[in-house]
Amino acid sequence: MSTLVIVESPTKARTIRKFLPPDYRVEASMGHVRDLPRSAADVPPELKGEEWATLGVNVAAGFEPLYIVPKDKQKVVKDLKTALKTADELLLATDEDREGESISWHLLQLLEPKVPVRRMVFHEITEEAIQEALRNCRDVNQQLVRAQETRRILDRLVGYTLSPLLWRKIAPHLSAGRVQSVAVRLLVQRERERLAFRKGQFWDLKATLDQRGTLFPARLVSVGGQRLATGNDFDPATGQVRNPEAVLLLDEAAANALRDRLLTETWTVTEQEERQQTRKPAPPFTTSTLQQEANRKLHLSAQDTMRIAQKLYEEGYITYMRTDSVHLSEQAIAAARSCVEAMYGKAFLSPQPRQYTTKTKGAQEAHEAIRPAGSQFRTPQETGLKDRELELYELIWKRTVASQMADARVTLLTVSITAGDALFRAHGKRIDFPGFFRAYVEGSDDPDAALESQEVMLPLMQVGDILRCQALESVGHETQPPPRYTEASLVKALEQAGIGRPSTYATIISTIQDREYAIRRGNALEPTFTAFAVTALLEKYFPDLVDINFTARMEQTLDDISTGEVQWRPYLESFYLGENGLEQQVKERERTIEATEARAIALPELNAEVVVGRFGPFVVYQNGNGSEPIKASLPQDATPGSLTREQVEQLIRQKLEGPDKLGVHPETGEPIFLLTGRFGPYVQLGEATEANPKPKRASLPKGVSPDEVTLDLAITLLSLPRTLGVHPETGKLIQANQGRFGPYIVHDPEGEKDYRSLKGEDDVYTITLERALELLATPKSSRGRAKKQVLAVLGNHPEDGEPVQVFDGPYGPYVNHGKVNASLPEGITPETMTLEQALPLLAEKAPKKSRRSATATAPKPKSTPKKATAKTATKTTRTTRRKSTET
Repeated sequence: MSTLVIVESPTKARTIRKFLPPDYRVEASMGHVRDLPRSAADVPPELKGEEWATLGVNVAAGFEPLYIVPKDKQKVVKDLKTALKTADELLLATDEDREGESISWHLLQLLEPKVPVRRMVFHEITEEAIQEALRNCRDVNQQLVRAQETRRILDRLVGYTLSPLLWRKIAPHLSAGRVQSVAVRLLVQRERERLAFRKGQFWDLKATLDQRGTLFPARLVSVGGQRLATGNDFDPATGQVRNPEAVLLLDEAAANALRDRLLTETWTVTEQEERQQTRKPAPPFTTSTLQQEANRKLHLSAQDTMRIAQKLYEEGYITYMRTDSVHLSEQAIAAARSCVEAMYGKAFLSPQPRQYTTKTKGAQEAHEAIRPAGSQFRTPQETGLKDRELELYELIWKRTVASQMADARVTLLTVSITAGDALFRAHGKRIDFPGFFRAYVEGSDDPDAALESQEVMLPLMQVGDILRCQALESVGHETQPPPRYTEASLVKALEQAGIGRPSTYATIISTIQDREYAIRRGNALEPTFTAFAVTALLEKYFPDLVDINFTARMEQTLDDISTGEVQWRPYLESFYLGENGLEQQVKERERTIEATEARAIALPELNAEVVVGRFGPFVVYQNGNGSEPIKASLPQDATPGSLTREQVEQLIRQKLEGPDKLGVHPETGEPIFLLTGRFGPYVQLGEATEANPKPKRASLPKGVSPDEVTLDLAITLLSLPRTLGVHPETGKLIQANQGRFGPYIVHDPEGEKDYRSLKGEDDVYTITLERALELLATPKSSRGRAKKQVLAVLGNHPEDGEPVQVFDGPYGPYVNHGKVNASLPEGITPETMTLEQALPLLAEKAPKKSRRSATATAPKPKSTPKKATAKTATKTTRTTRRKSTET
């Protein structure tokens, strides 16, 4: 008897194969095998004339979805059907969540097996877990399938109905989404708070006190019984103290005068307080908390965290990584406690096993937290992992082990000190027992170092002790605007609001950046002008769709559908076709929304208006004399939070008076101008004319502002590319230049173009011919593929098992398999690229022989009737689903 086992990926297939009997054949579906059409090109010919077909959901026929097998999955489906022909049994071993359940259901629809079918579920890939899963197979859970399908339909209805409206009213290529648009609004709301923020200033005193030769700091808290103002006392909208009668607000002069007076006073200890505190370890990781902590500690994006975690899961190192449960199995608790006892001793073990309760409402994903796989946890050093994989595994290992450790005991010390009528306080902290701190401290990579930094020791003091004031300084402070969201804090906000699911956060954040709703500055997500325009339109005309509470209720309804408490079809009918349903709203708003109004963003503080145009945002300035308004393109990285009044004035002045002239080039006699364009400030040699439409230009180096540009610097910048001389062997030119990926030299710039990047010690403006020849003498092959920057590892190719990776190339990122390279399509980033998307790109770039072979083995399309109606398509889908239920 032979058994066919289907999983999602080749990596997972290779790992699970080791734990199955030899007569079990494991194949990969490469993710979803069918989906709603991505574009009109995917729609079957017989349905091309149907208005609903591109939407992919026949709303007039009970919201029946139109599923198609994408071209890049047709060979996968054919191979699975071929494998099934020789099997006596089919095991569907896709992931244990809604997506995995949906993939299994779709496989049933396409393969139409005539042999027994079982659903095999597990949340870790170890021998013990796989054997247990084989003994406890079940059927496909139709309620989970329906919940996932309803979610997919709802997201399609929102996205495909609203996005075209945004294209017409604001700009092309925009998108709206049920969760995405709420996330963008959170970013915009925070940025509005920052723009409205007004700084407040306050001063206090910091004393350095001496107790028998030991120095320690103390801060002023009150004078004459009146509490000193702190940042929390200020109104962020006005910059003024909210209740001035209740606090003492010191300015610089008053703080200095108080300092001078207190220097002559006696400093006396008046009160000591010790307060014991117990700290409990955090629960094991869920998907969202892993993304947050990996972002804080390892500076990984949510997308990168999930990609690495997926690999660790599929290779058997951790349990399933899409979960909102903090529960640990008895096996995991025993393994973690064993690690604690072996590595830290019994004193650091919690007296009783700790079990955690999931607080997230509607938790539906895999039933255990993310933890190291197996009944015995491998230490990070025992795994053989490297780089980011090792760092993420170590993070998971530490958090899981720490969850079974003893509480940390801390004593908080507060000492009150008087000097005349002024009260100062000194704070200390003593770690009496480190407990779980010994293994894991949130926000710190080194627990030992974190322990040291957490302790603040104070000298022994008694009430009545007289202290010596070693130093007393006045310190000025400014209140700070609320911080921008990071990926970590945005995930936390979405989760706390009950919006989205663990498996969706990484994709949502990636989409926000891909669609240019936000740019990443450091670790913060900064919303763009496009985000402001889209959010304003949705808030005004579709307020429910960007309302956090409304979206959270939608999420809860989708969870209720999975339990059978709510019927999916009536809900969709009410949401989309109801009296005030989305379809009707969009039709009405199409007539009422003015595009010119929707694209404009008023910036009162800058005395200007920004308009989101087809080719990017531009500033519009009304000069007030009745003439046409002045328009100027904004730099590509300009945002509402970064654009300043000075920048706007410079752009307008440049339009009115022409560019700033720095001087004249000493060799050519041409003027050199300083300008600002879409891609930022640059210098230009000469004016643009019909005879010279593209004068020589050079961007300013990173970190150099327009104010710092001198004539000499401009001449230096315009000297590129520098001709260094000719190669003694070929007679071809060698030039030095600055490119998109840094400085480089090129041999034969007009011909073969042999490039070498400059090393850290080389300067593009001073490098000599001799040094360039040294670099060119280093063979490219000696640098090796390993030295290329790998941006993403997508998995292994299903045909030969070789890795498919995304590299950073001279012309942008590209996907690689063996000797075949393919550029990433427009709109796709290394973070969002998947193996499923990469395979057809590589097939297209493969040698012709391989392409013909692939074409020859592709499944032939079945003959179709000349005309098929929506009713026929709906009937087919219903019949298919009924067969699945009966199976």
